Amino acid sequence: MDRPGFTASLVAGGVAGVSVDLILFPLDTIKTRLQSPQGFNKAGGFHGIYAGVPSAAIGSFPNAAAFFITYDYVKWFLHTDSSSHLMPVKHMLAASAGEVIPFSLVQFPLWESLKALWSWRQDHVVESWQSAVCGAFAGGFAAVVTTPLDVAKTRIMLAKAGSSTAGGNVLSALHGVWRTQGLPGLFAGVFPRMAAISLGGFIFLGAYDQTHSMLLELGRESP
Repeated sequence: MDRPGFTASLVAGGVAGVSVDLILFPLDTIKTRLQSPQGFNKAGGFHGIYAGVPSAAIGSFPNAAAFFITYDYVKWFLHTDSSSHLMPVKHMLAASAGEVIPFSLVQFPLWESLKALWSWRQDHVVESWQSAVCGAFAGGFAAVVTTPLDVAKTRIMLAKAGSSTAGGNVLSALHGVWRTQGLPGLFAGVFPRMAAISLGGFIFLGAYDQTHSMLLELGRESP
């Protein structure tokens, strides 16, 4: 088992994080305002959707870099044969170590599984653009199934101080949305969220694979 290029993972992760934040920040702002209990227009509508982009981009480099170096290290540490039925478990553990959120537990095992399937079908490792396509599908699916949790998080963040929702109880927030708005409320903003995260998965994971491969190639060529 060869030790992977952790420096390449660190740099490639940071580049991927900055790339996706610069491009998709406005869509995330729109999605958050759609989920606001006061309504899209009162929450700001399309005004100032680029506000905060520079600080988000600066913060995303170390966050994404830390995620990917942890993710790749845990995958390396828990090395399992690619044909093993334990591979999805390994990817879930790696994603959990990198970023403990349900979204990652869905997205990354699915991304790795889609890449493995595509590699098997074409009899060689997927290229960066193919990894990006797998990332888009994985991200879109994960976005849909975790939308209710995202709605609950948004409601908690925007709740008035001292209210029961502001206490941070996710189940309580979900129940409140279900009681007042039903199923549509739980999936508020699902389409812009799915579109943004699908595009984000394409950019984020494609940029990561491309940069990672390029850095490893440069490392092999260096004397």
